[in-house]
Order: sequence, then C-alpha cells, then structure tokens
Amino acid sequence: MWLSLVFITMSIGTLTLALKTNETTDEDLMLDYAQGDAQAFQHLYERHRKPVFNFILRSVHSMELAEELMQDVFMRVIQNAQSYTKQAKFTTWLYTIARNICIDSYRRQKHRVMLSLHQSGKGRAEEEGPTLEQSLEDAEARERSEDKAFFREVHQSLEIGLDGLPPEQREVFLLREVSNLSYKEIADVVGTLENTVKSRMRYALEHLRRHLESRGVTLEDLQR
Repeated sequence: MWLSLVFITMSIGTLTLALKTNETTDEDLMLDYAQGDAQAFQHLYERHRKPVFNFILRSVHSMELAEELMQDVFMRVIQNAQSYTKQAKFTTWLYTIARNICIDSYRRQKHRVMLSLHQSGKGRAEEEGPTLEQSLEDAEARERSEDKAFFREVHQSLEIGLDGLPPEQREVFLLREVSNLSYKEIADVVGTLENTVKSRMRYALEHLRRHLESRGVTLEDLQR
C-alpha cells in the first residue's frame, strides 16, 4: 500500500514536470540549457528535429547529407548556447543556423565539383490554416488504398516543381510550408523585409500551382 502510494506520487510528479515542460517556451528552455539543464536541450531537440530535418532534406536532396547537416545544426546550437539571448526568438535563431549550414554545404559541394572539373580538364585539350505539407499529409492519411499511387504522383510533381523554383523562392517556401515559420520569422532568418518574403512566397505558389496544373493536379486534388 505504501509503495503504491509512492509510485502514484512519483507518477504525478513526472506528469506535472512533463506538462510544465510542454508549456515552457523554446526561449526559456534554451536559457535553462545554457545554465546546465541537459534535459532542456533534449526537449528542444525533440520539438524541432523533424521540421529542421525536413527543411534541410528539401534543401539538399540527400538523406545522408541531411542527417549529417542536422547533427551539425544542433551541434552549433550546443556550441553557441552561452551566446543565446532571449531577445532572439529561438526558431529564428535555429533556422538561421540551419540555413547558413545548408549554404556552406552548397558552397563546399560547388567547390568540389568545380575542382573536379578543373582537374579532369587538365589532361584534355498568408498565415492562417494548415500548410501545404500538412494538407498533403492529411490527405494521404485519409486516402483509400487505391489512391496511394495518385498521392505519390502528387508528391513527385511537387518535388519537381520545387526544384524549378529560384533558390530564394524555394527557401521561403520551405521555411513557411515545411517548417511552418511566420513571415516575420522568415524575414529575420533570410535577412530581408517581410513584404519581400510574402512576395517571394506568392511567386513560388503561383509557379507551383501552374506546374501542378500542367501535370493534371488541381488544388481540389490536394484538399480531397
């Protein structure tokens, strides 16, 4: 009886701590981690690892490289924990790190390609509602088994359309639709005006809509 009471009390304490953690802001968790609370970092990692990974994956188009870069992102978070201040929104700070790491990776890849070519040539002569990503996931979750091929085709068409976007439009689209950042947060991450971000997003959506329609996919198909 006494042991049962102890376990119940411990369970209530654990549940209370979990509820408190869920209510704690990212910014406070980051400050707690900077002060030595290792669990605070674990909670931040669990909250953000999936959207950060999806953003990186869509940026670099390589599962192996995305996993490597995601680890680099959170390692950078650890290394710079002491310099973080609550004045900066955590998601803005986090995605600025992720974006810079993706850019650095692209530059390294480009340098390697250019070096390889050079060496090989020497011997010769709006902000409300679900995101598009969520709509696709919800639709796929509701689909009947015979619709699976159709939704795979939709995803493939979307990926092709994304590849055809100018880099600055694709970046804004991914931060908004995959990572679900606000336009203000995206503006802070990419270092431009909020109206510029909205303009890039509008052009990206127009391009993707035309691309999907050219492949026989309508907005109604995405929402069914």
